[in-house]
Amino acid sequence: MSYANPINNLIRAFSRLPTVGQRTAERFVFYLLKSGKKDVGELTLALKELMTSVKSCEVCWNFSDTSPCSICNNPKRDHKTICVVAEAQDLETIERTKEYDGTYHILRGTLKPDDEGISKMLKINELMNRVKKNQVDEVILALNPDLNGETTMMYLQKQLKTILPDLKVTRLARGLPMGSDLQYADEITLSSALKHRTN
Repeated sequence: MSYANPINNLIRAFSRLPTVGQRTAERFVFYLLKSGKKDVGELTLALKELMTSVKSCEVCWNFSDTSPCSICNNPKRDHKTICVVAEAQDLETIERTKEYDGTYHILRGTLKPDDEGISKMLKINELMNRVKKNQVDEVILALNPDLNGETTMMYLQKQLKTILPDLKVTRLARGLPMGSDLQYADEITLSSALKHRTN
């Protein structure tokens, strides 16, 4: 590629983002070059602020500018109920339904069916320790109803029942079609799935 090195480097950096291919990365870079220093400066400042101000909540592993985050710190939330989601964006999706007043736990991903050992990147041990320590009444498994989500939910259910046999472990009701993505579910479907969750 005949671009200057700084251009190539930024194209490579953008290409590492999810769903961004080579051509899209090139468009981003040349948009920034044409837009001038003000837009680039704003982007640089926003990225710096993101890296310096946002941290992981020590309780639920959501991304927040405080730890514990505003949900974990809220005494009006039901701290005996934990809704387990794969990603931070899923938490926001459920919050928009206004049907849930408990707390959350973000796994930061899901297991694959062929995982030999449990991925150290996922916050599974942290969930188990939290459930053991905090006398939780119910854990809602709110993962995407695809193969990885199902694999993760089956594993979590087994582990949770091993440490606390009487713990109520529920799943979202089957209003969500198999293979769908939680972030794209409409609020009515998701509200119904929360209300009619099953063991």
